[in-house]
Parts: sequence; structure tokens; C-alpha cells
Amino acid sequence: MMLWAHWSSLVLMANSWANDPQYSHGYLVPLFSIALLWMRREMLDLEQVRPNAWGLALIAFAAMFRLAGAYFFFEWFDFLSLIPFVFGICLLLGGMHAVRWAWPAIGFLIFMIPLPHTLELAMRGPLRRLGTLSSTYIMQTIGLPAISEGNVILVNEARIGVVEACSGLRMLVIFFALSTAVALLSERPLWERILIVISAVPIALISNITRITVTGILHVTVSSKLADVVFHDLAGWLMIPLALCLLWLELWFLSQLLIAQDTRPVVAGVQIPGVPTAAGPNVANQRSSSDSKS
Repeated sequence: MMLWAHWSSLVLMANSWANDPQYSHGYLVPLFSIALLWMRREMLDLEQVRPNAWGLALIAFAAMFRLAGAYFFFEWFDFLSLIPFVFGICLLLGGMHAVRWAWPAIGFLIFMIPLPHTLELAMRGPLRRLGTLSSTYIMQTIGLPAISEGNVILVNEARIGVVEACSGLRMLVIFFALSTAVALLSERPLWERILIVISAVPIALISNITRITVTGILHVTVSSKLADVVFHDLAGWLMIPLALCLLWLELWFLSQLLIAQDTRPVVAGVQIPGVPTAAGPNVANQRSSSDSKS
């Protein structure tokens, strides 16, 4: 029923995944959601699964959302209605217990939905400008004769155009999905998981600025032909490993910053069966043997 009701929306989203590199990760999102449900299978107690009629209200809300998208010719509403629809099906069939089990996997499906076109246009301009100015400043700091003119960086006779495809929006969208997946899989406190998700923004920006800066350095030190190959072909593949390395450094730093406390009981002078004393397990035996001799 769900596939039939949202078939047209799924086809449009699949076209975006296939033709827009910014959303090429969309195919993996449903697979990760299914894997997340499997990893959380121990949390599902079939004896507590109870149908809940409130799921019909969520399904009706999703239907109204689709109708609003059709009325205003705003297909993003149509895409987004899939999320409350799946929540409604889960609530209708399994009740709140099933929703508590499945909500991370259902919520993660939002990363397969393309952004509204107006939001993309609003974000690309500031991201392009930030990447241009930051990369120019870094090149000037290391001694390169870099000057920015609009969204073009002049390095000697080379011109590096930071076009819309190089704004970093693609990296931002993809890495938001990756960092959220890491936060869902990690066994860390809630505030650390939130920090991991938020850190997707600076990590994505650093990766894109590094891409532009390295291109300028190659233009001056090696050759413009190699710089163009790196900028247009290789950099798109290398940005993801760089961002993952930065995320790994963040996780390592958080693990070094906070040390888990030892919750074992502390005893002083009292021997509890099964719990060694602070002086060691053999001290009590030595004392008992010396008392028997005396």
C-alpha cells in the first residue's frame, strides 16, 4: 500500500539519486535504515506490540501534506509526506512500542529526500563565497599570489572558478547523512551524538576549502593540467575520506577528553565475599593464617 501510494514520489526521488551527484547517496539511505532496524531488533518485544488507532491520524496528516504539495505545486511536500506516513503505519500496526524501536531508522529516511530547489539556491551562494574567500586567505597566508574576484580566484595566470557544483553543498548534504549514521551507531551520551551531527557543517566546509586550496597550490607548484584533473575529477572522491578522517579525529578527541568513571564498590578494611579488598585478595588469607598460629 505504501509503495502504491507514494510510487510517483519514489520515482522522482530515484531520478534525483541517479542524475544529481548531490543525492547519489540516496540509494544507501533505505538500506541503512533496514540495517539499523536489524541492529535494534533486541529492543523489540513482540508481546508489547499493540495496534494503535492514532496511526490513522498520522496517515491522514501525511495525505493532507501530499494534497498541499499538489495544490501549491511544491513537490517537496510530496516527498516529505513519506516520513509521517511510515510513522503512521508503524504506530497503527505496532503501537508506541514499535515506534520507539523504529524511530531512528524512519527518521533517517529524511536524508534520501532532495532539498527544495529554492533552499539549494539560497545555500549555494553563501557557500561559494565562503569557500572562495577562505581559500584565497589561506593561499595568501602561505605566500601564494592569490586574489579573489567574485567567485574566481586568480593565482598567477591561473583562474580557479568556484562554480555552483564546487560550493560544497553536495559534501554538506552527504556528510550530514554520514555523521548522523555514526551518531546513531555509536554508544555515546546524547550530547556527544548531537555534537557529532552538528560537526558535519565545519567538517564539510573544511574539506571543500582544502580542495580549492590544494588546487591553487598545484597550479603554482606543479602544472595547471594536473590541478584541473585534481579539482574536477579526483577531489570529489578524496573529500569523503578526508572528512571521515576529520570525524575520526573528533571521536578520538572526545574519547580522550572524557574518561569513564569506575563504578565498582570501594571497600576499606571490610572483606565482602567475591570483592577483593584494596590491599589485594591474599591479604585477608595471610591475616587469618597468622591469627590461627597465634
